[in-house]
Amino acid sequence: MMNHLHKTIWHKSIDQDNIVCLSLDVPDSKANIITSEVIEALSTELDIVASSSPRGVIICSAKENGFIAGADIKTFAQQHSIDDTFSAIKQVHEVFNRLESLACPTVAIIHGFCLGGGMELALACRYRLADDDPSTRVGLPEVKLGIHPGYGGSVRLIEQIGVIPAMTLMLSGQILSAKAAQKMAVVDQSVPHRYLQKTARELILQQPPKQQASRFQRLLSLKVVRPIVAAVLRKKTADKVKEKHYPSPFALINLWHHQPKDRHDFLTTEALSVAKLIQTDTAQNLVRLFFLQERLKSFAKQSEFHAQSIHVIGAGIMGGDIAAWCALRGLRVTLQDQSAERIAPAIDRAHNLFKRQLKTTHAVRSAMDRLSPDVSGMGISKADVVIEAIFENLDAKQNLLKQIEPQLQTHTILATNTSSISLESLASCLQQAQRLVGLHFFNPVAKMQLIEIVSSDETDQNYAMQAATFARQIGRLPLPVKSAPGFLVNRILMPYLLEAVSMVAENIAIDTIDRVATDFGMPMGPIELADAVGLDICLSVATMLAPELGLEIPTKLESLVAEGCLGRKSGQGFYLYKEGKKQAAHTLVHIGIDRKLIEQRLMLRLINECVCCLSEGIVDDADLIDAGMVFGTGFAPFKGGPMSYLNQQGVQAIIKQLEQLSSSIDSRFTPKTGWEDLL
Repeated sequence: MMNHLHKTIWHKSIDQDNIVCLSLDVPDSKANIITSEVIEALSTELDIVASSSPRGVIICSAKENGFIAGADIKTFAQQHSIDDTFSAIKQVHEVFNRLESLACPTVAIIHGFCLGGGMELALACRYRLADDDPSTRVGLPEVKLGIHPGYGGSVRLIEQIGVIPAMTLMLSGQILSAKAAQKMAVVDQSVPHRYLQKTARELILQQPPKQQASRFQRLLSLKVVRPIVAAVLRKKTADKVKEKHYPSPFALINLWHHQPKDRHDFLTTEALSVAKLIQTDTAQNLVRLFFLQERLKSFAKQSEFHAQSIHVIGAGIMGGDIAAWCALRGLRVTLQDQSAERIAPAIDRAHNLFKRQLKTTHAVRSAMDRLSPDVSGMGISKADVVIEAIFENLDAKQNLLKQIEPQLQTHTILATNTSSISLESLASCLQQAQRLVGLHFFNPVAKMQLIEIVSSDETDQNYAMQAATFARQIGRLPLPVKSAPGFLVNRILMPYLLEAVSMVAENIAIDTIDRVATDFGMPMGPIELADAVGLDICLSVATMLAPELGLEIPTKLESLVAEGCLGRKSGQGFYLYKEGKKQAAHTLVHIGIDRKLIEQRLMLRLINECVCCLSEGIVDDADLIDAGMVFGTGFAPFKGGPMSYLNQQGVQAIIKQLEQLSSSIDSRFTPKTGWEDLL
């Protein structure tokens, strides 16, 4: 039975030069992942190889989509003891060590994804050969799951390319293209797909020296130098994340800094470090978010829709940046506004985006060729997706949608990027209200992963599913939400932002408010976020949502907008800005304040709205609220999202805090509808 299992996983062939090729094909899986069965089967194959003395071994993948996507994360998440995890990792170590110590040369042929445990398997081979296709991606992104490489990767990568470049990759979780990986010596060569097997055989037959770190990099790993290098690495890492929030990068630095002299002990210490990290709340929450991300991706698999041409109407910041992003992702895009002069700034921003994202002049030029100004709207009748992205005004949007509708092809998705107007209101002017879908992007478009796929009761779900597929086509995560004031993300975010502004009006220092939020784990404070969004936009959205959600708009927000202080874009909001960078506080009054109370006021307004959204069915379940807030706003990922945080704190405890704040501060903290369903 075991032999049959092994043959199913690893397909073996031997050529005329006695070179063995082991091709991995995990059954019943679209991608190869490292499971205990894969490791057991590889162990058996290595026994056979060791006894047969071939000239070399090639390890590759039979899957079209890649080499190995990583380890079986689900199994890791289900291990509830350090000893169990440590034992499982040590089994992998034993097999990878045997692969590394084979007498004959070994080559890993990499195409598509080669990540995490897959990269660690490749590092155990003497040589690595990568397909130079753009789809090839290699890296060790384990820090994004709250751990670090555990299958020997941290030891081997440092030995191969040196501590500074290796740590740079591992501490950031950066993913490399084939060419970038070759430049950093993570892989030995990158060649066209048709030459992979031929080049692998040449490496085995010629046996060039194995790649290793430069002499300078090896000096940096000397015991006497390590404390200095480690201190620099800790400082750079601490500038980006807090150790109490994300312990894994600091654990990796400590692992290298205090490494045992014996390499075998170093590998054992690595395994134990990962076994401890996987049990932390941070790792458990980040692993959960990984699966939530996969769930969002699955919404795109319900349709085979594939767009080729996009038409965007409205060349402002949002519309122009949506058009630029779609062109960057390979689609033909026409961008419409009232004049060429209005479109020109969007084209300039697109060019800057392409230069940042693309590596060659040719690629930038090709992207620019895909983006065309279209004042007359000729692209509407040819587009697979038409996105309305003009200013937030119901009458203006309805007039535009009425003009668009007769020009559309039958299959075309008609979408609006509205952030607060209900689909029912917008669709009331259409002959076919069922075809209107919300595609709510977030600012900045090039960075924010989430797109809300908004449906009303009238929306044809085929169009909604196609819109989700389109979101994945341009590399974004689709979140299906019900049409309601503010949809999900803006509705939850607005009370949080307004509470921060209310505290400013109470003369609480704005930098204190923001620091409390970032100490909690938010990517930026609510005051700085409001400035980044634009205070005029915050006021506009708040005004639209206020009647439905019972929001009180602070006069401080209204007065700043009236004075023309709109935030970062105007150079002044709550903070002052110079060339887009925050300089100093607009109003800074230092008084004694309870930081825990600030945190409660911010987070409980947000969580209260989350519970209400769940009760109203804005999304299907609490997990999707967490996904929306993490991927749409950056809500403290290590906490797993607001609903996860609520469960960690306890429903009764949060209700009690809300009631206390309602009594001591204002009735806006009164628990909303939905809490009773959680008891």
